[in-house]
Formats: sequence, C-alpha cells, structure tokens
Amino acid sequence: MNILQQIVADKRREVAEAKKVRPLDKLRAGSLARPAPPAFARSLASVPMGLIAEVKHRSPSAGVIRDPFDPSGIAAAYQAAGAQAVSVLMDGKYFGGGEGDFRQVRSTVTLPLLYKEFVVDEWQVWHAASVGASAVLLIAAVLDDAALKRFAACCAEARVEPLLEVHDAAEMERAVESGVRCIGINNRDLKTFKVSLETSLSLVGRAGPDALVVSESGIRSADDVRRLKAAGVQAILVGEHLLRQPDLVDAVRSLMVGIAPGME
Repeated sequence: MNILQQIVADKRREVAEAKKVRPLDKLRAGSLARPAPPAFARSLASVPMGLIAEVKHRSPSAGVIRDPFDPSGIAAAYQAAGAQAVSVLMDGKYFGGGEGDFRQVRSTVTLPLLYKEFVVDEWQVWHAASVGASAVLLIAAVLDDAALKRFAACCAEARVEPLLEVHDAAEMERAVESGVRCIGINNRDLKTFKVSLETSLSLVGRAGPDALVVSESGIRSADDVRRLKAAGVQAILVGEHLLRQPDLVDAVRSLMVGIAPGME
C-alpha cells in the first residue's frame, strides 16, 4: 500500500465516524442557509498570476514546517501581501490540520478559502460549504469518473467550486472530459511524494482552452513562477516555501516580484 492509499483508507474511516456525529442532512441545511462564499476562480483570474497561499503545519514528507504555528496570523499575512486565496489543510493525522484551523482562518480573512482535503465522500463537500469554503480539492487519483461527476454536481449544489487535481496525462484527460474549470497540476506524486516542476510544464498544454490551470507544489522562486506563467499556468498554490520564511509578507512579495502588480 502506497502513501496515498493509506491516507485514503484512513480518511474513509475518519469520515464514517464524523457522519455519525454530524449527519449529512444537518450539514446540508446549515450550508444552504449561509451566504454564498467569495468566488474562487474569479479571484485567481483577476491578476496575471493568481496565488493560493497555504496554511499547513506539517506533511508526511517534510515533517513540521512552521513552529510556532498560528493559522490566523499566517492567513492575515497572506492577505496583507496580496494573495488571491488561501488553502487550509483539513487532514489531521498526516498534515496536522483540521476544522479548527479552517475556522480560525475564515474568521480572520475575507479571501476565498480552499478546503484542501482527501475527499472520498459527499459529506466532506457539504462540510466544506458549512465552514465557509469557496472551493474544495478533488483528487483524480482518488476518484473514478463516476465519483468525479457526482462530486462535481454536489459542489455545484453546495455552492463551492471544485479544484480537480491531476498528476499525469491520463488524469488530465479525465479532468478535461469532466468539464471542471479549475484544474490543479500537482508537481508532487502523491504515491511517492517526489516533486518535479516539469509535471506542470508538460501537462498544462493538455488542459482545455476554458480551463484555469493551477500549479501546485515545488514552487520556490520567482524564476519558477515566471517559467510556469510562460508555459500557460494561470495560478499557483504555494505552502512549504512560504511557511519556512520568517516574514510571510516579504516571502510572498519576493515570490511574485515582477509578476503580479500590487504584490511587490
């Protein structure tokens, strides 16, 4: 069993227990009573290169990334630096995240929030909506075509936008066929956790003309961002590189220098 398969197996058990505590019908009712969240894709597309800055405590490959870890302070710095959206890790066992972090961030910033999770059940989509998410991550490697279609429809009903993550050409083809607008290309292979920026550079041209392509993982410099932009990538998701810097505002501005007006 590889890392991704283990995480997904654990997630299915975790969600099964969560559904006993908060039934789907109650989550759904509460979600639909909330105001519509800020638009995710529109925010990313509003600048030459959109930035989704990530709030993440640790990861299986990197260990603890930032200590002390202050979700609210991190998110506030990202917003002050000009990020277009914030990603918040939801997995507790492997990434040290969770609903508490998400709620802290939601109460601190007005930016669109990405509910970054290993989604295996529609309950998670409604949970994302209930805590104020604008978008939810769907991973092609985790979901078959029927599940992708079902979860995309669920996202539409819940008023959250799907960000469909792919890692290879076959998954990109499935993403294009799904009709989902926001496609994330993960430069990290979730089966081995190896990272290569070439993944985005080789796959972005396979996305449909209407897709908004987000490059995820392994982005460490303004040169990386410029290479991705030149290849046709329209937004980036960056976590570890930013979180390892002492000054988050300076880190964001250094990463986006010469690329995004207002973030320098």
